[in-house]
Amino acid sequence: MNQIIVDLNNLIIQKKDLLSATAEKIIRALNKELTERYPEDGANHFRLDADDVEEGRGAFYIAFINSEPVGCGAIRLIDSTTAEIKRMYVAPHARGLGIGGNILMTLELEAMRLGVDKVVLETGERQHEALNLYTKAGFVCIPSFGEYVSSPLSVCMGKNI
Repeated sequence: MNQIIVDLNNLIIQKKDLLSATAEKIIRALNKELTERYPEDGANHFRLDADDVEEGRGAFYIAFINSEPVGCGAIRLIDSTTAEIKRMYVAPHARGLGIGGNILMTLELEAMRLGVDKVVLETGERQHEALNLYTKAGFVCIPSFGEYVSSPLSVCMGKNI
């Protein structure tokens, strides 16, 4: 469970238990930021269950710099050909260091390991840094899917891998 995925310039990305204290702390920071950016009712989609990221169905990763958690991301199977990226986050003080790109690369590698050929995600129209990251990584806008269909502030994106 503690497999090190990336170790570059003091950045370590590890697979972690979604219910761990470290995961709860970083997710709390993510939820706080999203609630501040999107205070509208129904604008946030925080749901990710531990069984969504259990071995063989997905994974949850935390990025650390010098043992400090600075980011996270998850991947979960939607069906046998598609996985969804969830809970992508980099702490504000650590942005601009390439952490988001490394987390995204780790999630795409995990999706390949899970055997899918497409990755999808949802982000918000006010998250310009996330939109830029995903676009640079080859994601394109797709029709809204799942719980995001009726969410006017959502931007759904996808990529074949």
